[in-house]
Amino acid sequence: MLPRLLLHPLIILLAVIGLAAASHAANPHYDIRVLSSAPDQVSGDDVLVQILFKDRPVKSRPATRSRLRHLEFWLNGQPIKPEIRAGRKGHEVLVTGLREGENRLELHHRRQGPLASVSLTVHPTTGPIFSGPQQYPFVCTVTTELGKQPLVDTDGNAGFPVLDESGAQIGLSRDCSIESYVSFIYRTTDDEWKSLPEDGVRPDDMVRTTLTDGRTVDFIVRQERGTINRFIYSFATLAEAVDAPWEASTDNWNGRLLFHFQGGVGIGHSQGDISNSRALQPDTLKKGYAVIYSTGTRTSPHYNLQVGGETALMVKEHFVKRFGVPDYTVAIGGSGGGIQQYVYSQNHPNLLDGGVPQYSYPDMVTQTIHVGDCELLEYYMDATDRDNTKWQTTANRSLLVGLNANDNYPDPFARAKTMLGYSTAPGMTECIPAWRGLTPLVMNPLYGRADNQELMQPAGIMDEVRWTHYSDAKNIYGVDENGEPRTLFDNVGVQYGLDALVEGNITKAEFLKLNAQVGGWKQPSEMVQEGFPFLGIEEQVLAGEIRFDPWSSANMNLSPDDGTTPAPRTEGDLQAIRAAYTSGLVFDGQLKMPVIDWRHYLEEVLDMHNSHQSFSARQRIINRMGDAGNQVIWFTDARPTDYSDPDEPEPREEYNQTWMALEVLHDWIMNIQDNPDLSIAENRPAEAVDACYNTDGSLIDAGEDVWNGILDSNAEGACTRQFETYTTSRMEAGGPIEGSVFKCALKPVEAALSDGTYGNTTFTGEEVDRLQEIFPSGVCNFNEPDQGRPAG
Repeated sequence: MLPRLLLHPLIILLAVIGLAAASHAANPHYDIRVLSSAPDQVSGDDVLVQILFKDRPVKSRPATRSRLRHLEFWLNGQPIKPEIRAGRKGHEVLVTGLREGENRLELHHRRQGPLASVSLTVHPTTGPIFSGPQQYPFVCTVTTELGKQPLVDTDGNAGFPVLDESGAQIGLSRDCSIESYVSFIYRTTDDEWKSLPEDGVRPDDMVRTTLTDGRTVDFIVRQERGTINRFIYSFATLAEAVDAPWEASTDNWNGRLLFHFQGGVGIGHSQGDISNSRALQPDTLKKGYAVIYSTGTRTSPHYNLQVGGETALMVKEHFVKRFGVPDYTVAIGGSGGGIQQYVYSQNHPNLLDGGVPQYSYPDMVTQTIHVGDCELLEYYMDATDRDNTKWQTTANRSLLVGLNANDNYPDPFARAKTMLGYSTAPGMTECIPAWRGLTPLVMNPLYGRADNQELMQPAGIMDEVRWTHYSDAKNIYGVDENGEPRTLFDNVGVQYGLDALVEGNITKAEFLKLNAQVGGWKQPSEMVQEGFPFLGIEEQVLAGEIRFDPWSSANMNLSPDDGTTPAPRTEGDLQAIRAAYTSGLVFDGQLKMPVIDWRHYLEEVLDMHNSHQSFSARQRIINRMGDAGNQVIWFTDARPTDYSDPDEPEPREEYNQTWMALEVLHDWIMNIQDNPDLSIAENRPAEAVDACYNTDGSLIDAGEDVWNGILDSNAEGACTRQFETYTTSRMEAGGPIEGSVFKCALKPVEAALSDGTYGNTTFTGEEVDRLQEIFPSGVCNFNEPDQGRPAG
């Protein structure tokens, strides 16, 4: 059973109540280790600790039962009787009765007096801990996600309405909290979840499952749900049919804790949606893993990874206090769930012991650099340079955007573009199906909403929300003298299509026109609401009621005179860029755990999870750590076999390498624990090696050289040949694959003309004058670091 019962033989006589703690020095042989969180990041009214004993010259280790018999605990000057339980890594002491703010926990010997102490800083379970003032208004979703009413927590007139059983409003909630509750479910023979009958009768359709230790048990799960840091959390563990809700068994827990992160893109002001497919991950639960999940670590509600990291720490903290310290914690998660693994490993190295980032990017904020170029370049090819037939060949568009392009997927608005006099191509670049709308979502303060926001009170409270990533993370980026959130996007000095010019794929005239007229983005405070297809319907376009603007061109800085005057570029705020680095929103390559970066290869279908991102992360790791021995990259083929119906290509049974990756990670983490004096890379098992796989999961090739030719000049490796990777607009402009340059250093045009920037291209005097007119401050020098990157 769960080891939460008091082990009475371990509790010694308490000191006389009310006596003050003795003031003499602590015993150097004893210490108190906080297990559930950092001492200054405790949330709620309890904390899990362990007593350490150091016997010269042996390292600190958990105190033995015989030593514990002589010890007692004091909290804030008063003796207490904590719960002592047998943990997986030695005894655990659960101390309750903490108060918000500063607390002092002391360890005493009944005759010798004080032995050790620790200061604890306690925060509310609703947060925050370190992420700064919380975002309001905040829209509750526990009503629609869990069927629960939030707790009334304000006497003010602003918040989410709270209803009683009759539907009458009884108050408002600002933080959307609910009381935690427990449900028992089981897995059926049809691979579904059902509620466990309360009468104790075993259902006929209940399946059994085999654990990692070989035992076979009924597939019954205890799921606990509630709210932590204002977001909805879930703890799922295997259980027994006879378990009571708050005394669930841990007999079937294999000691491995899985944190399932999830992706998406959102701008905050919402509690978010809970995904039971992630919270109740059957492939890992059935092996005995415990699975934890939070809507605050799902990037579709928000992309403030300072808040996300804080939430992850709090969710794990409360799991540990409930169930004990795991043998290790590993993460899985795709897209934004993969980003979180890289970013949290860098920012919170004690959170995870390993991870499987799926369909990963190194981080989100550096994706906005080239994603912000997509609509600028597509608009240029469709509208500004519409008479140039070069852009009517789909593949040629990759010369500017870098991302993959093909004719298998026609642009859904090609007909409309043609009718309205714009240019188009038979197919699309990845910019269109994958990234269209991301610029409005990140930058336009008028474009956005949250589920259930119509219920918020008072009426109109949501009208003042500024729906931008910069506003969502203004605690990090800061605000300018006008109170506007500082912004990151910058394209000053960027020479779009530079590689295409050097390689002879566009002419000098095309290069100069492109860079004179591509323009940039207005500041968010200057933006107008989006047009069709983001809002409205086609009939409104035909009736002239709404503009057709799939590029968001109304929010671009364009040339006022068809290019005679170069279109203004956008300048990012150096303070915001520095903050992106110093806050850890940028993954800068400090990887402090082993990862197996796995993805299905999806380039053929123009999926947004483009393959070069795994290598972008690898290059950052190499830049920061000298090598990438902590990261393994696996691809699995997922290319369609039939494009006859572009909307529904022939499905393939795609093999999922995640469980295989978790097995390899288990061996890797065990090696690290057994050999702490070796590095993460030195502890790699033989299976932890770069590889690529066929659609059925069979191995194509594996080894240290299979990805050669991507980050080096070596001959292409077997996987490199099999899976083509593409670039970005900034790489096509001369930038590095790591893609982490917000604001490039500048060099004079004269320097670029003499240092080989343009290859063998030579410019006339008139063309040089035009270059200097287009780039009065100079052009990007990607040999220098980002102007906003902090030194050191």
